[in-house]
Amino acid sequence: MSGEVREGERIPRREPPPYEEAKGFASAVARDGFLATAIKDTNQYGPVGMMILLFIVATITGFAIKMLGLVV
Repeated sequence: MSGEVREGERIPRREPPPYEEAKGFASAVARDGFLATAIKDTNQYGPVGMMILLFIVATITGFAIKMLGLVV
């Protein structure tokens, strides 16, 4: 499947990442780690992990903007 280009597609397909089912989000994070769950999508909780990561990054960004507003 690696490098295969189907009709009507321009981007070659790649091999899917390794994937294993997990019992719950906590067990997925304990087994694979938070970043592997969120970014590498190693189990079915990848989208949930990505939403939590987005919330964390948005909170840090908002805090930094608020602090810059107080300093300037």
